[in-house]
Amino acid sequence: MTSALTTAMIFAAGRGDRMRPLTDSRPKPLLEAGGKPLIVWQIERLAGAGFKTVVINHAWLGEQIGAVLGDGSRWGIELRYSAESTALETAGGIAQALPLLVEDGEERVFVAIAGDVYADFDYASLRAHAPQLAALPEPGMHLVMVPNPPFHPAGDFGLADDGVLSLDGIPRYTFGSIGLYDTRMFRDLAPGTRRALTPYYHETISQQRASGELYEGLWENVGTPAQLDVLDRHLRGRR
Repeated sequence: MTSALTTAMIFAAGRGDRMRPLTDSRPKPLLEAGGKPLIVWQIERLAGAGFKTVVINHAWLGEQIGAVLGDGSRWGIELRYSAESTALETAGGIAQALPLLVEDGEERVFVAIAGDVYADFDYASLRAHAPQLAALPEPGMHLVMVPNPPFHPAGDFGLADDGVLSLDGIPRYTFGSIGLYDTRMFRDLAPGTRRALTPYYHETISQQRASGELYEGLWENVGTPAQLDVLDRHLRGRR
């Protein structure tokens, strides 16, 4: 198994119901903030961090995503697309995209991020965790946590000072939708199966195969038109 961290996946298949009517005619990751689509901010950061391949899954109005982004050559990377007739959620999306994530049949560690999140996070920093994950006899994960936002005050998981995640520990933080995963984890999930990542989080954390880190920089979960507007004004103000 390779620990070279050069591949990422962006989840872009969701309908974005809370963002309607903006998403009635455009997929959510193509909504703009600061003068460019949300997903382009992520692609630029991944390319700048040295990632070579980015897999994007899509369903709702997905053909627009490929038409706008192309093959990735403008960023010096390769974009690959995993089409879903209906959104398969996060774990299902990974299982469907495994042939695009695995090179020459070799399992690998990869980054996966939500297409509706903005963060100034340095994706290159995740490379330090890839060798440890690749060396585990059973697949694990590393999750980027953020301070609890107002809409999620109870957080998701406990994060200890040594970086170990727990289901019930304190202090508790919110999962920032940026994670490091192992393709081996999804081999038993048949392509086309609709399944979330939540049960994988709980199982892996309970078996102490999950680590985490706290990121306290700019992070926005862009779920509503109001949140998109706030992010847009903030990014334009930084110019």
